[in-house]
Amino acid sequence: MNIDQLEKELMEMARQRNSSLHRIRPSEIEIGEWVRWKCQFGCKGYGKHLNCPPYVPGPSETKKLLKEYETAYIVRFPGIPGMEDLDPDTIPVNWHSFLKDLIVWIHETMYDLEQHAFYQGYYKALAFGAYPCIFCEDCIPEETKGIIDVSLKRECRHMEKVRTSMEAVGIDVFATVHKMGLPLEVVPCKGNEYGKIMHPNINSYGLLLVC
Repeated sequence: MNIDQLEKELMEMARQRNSSLHRIRPSEIEIGEWVRWKCQFGCKGYGKHLNCPPYVPGPSETKKLLKEYETAYIVRFPGIPGMEDLDPDTIPVNWHSFLKDLIVWIHETMYDLEQHAFYQGYYKALAFGAYPCIFCEDCIPEETKGIIDVSLKRECRHMEKVRTSMEAVGIDVFATVHKMGLPLEVVPCKGNEYGKIMHPNINSYGLLLVC
């Protein structure tokens, strides 16, 4: 299957999942050291999920990876499934579980897109999601006391489906999608309190590297 036909099929798959697919050259994907620092200093999920830092490659490894690809796609996920409005005061401290439907939507869609490309002969296909994984109520690091290392990834209960997010490996999602003309803004939070988002009209993004 040629790349144009594959792209048509991927676009249709994305459309059926209420998302949209946009081609980008891997060389246009922005990477920054600051992104990884924001994961470590600013995210409550740091160190709690096997698809997040420090258990995933960093910006330098990502730069090397992108050089091995010529075709990639940004996938846009608008809104939060089943949520037209929200009250920030009702959002629990564990906002991760509050966004479960959104995260599962993204991760399952990106996995399906990757698998479709792979089985059409594009064996280098590799997907990236958004946000920490939520396939399990608690990830292995959350269940384990003390320091752990990446070898515990072998205990992952969904190893075949779990993918890292773009931000986790140092990709500047804001700069990347803005140069494509796609919408992405910092979501306002009530009283600037972490996680107390004011509305559900957010945009999330995944990445599919193909060939």
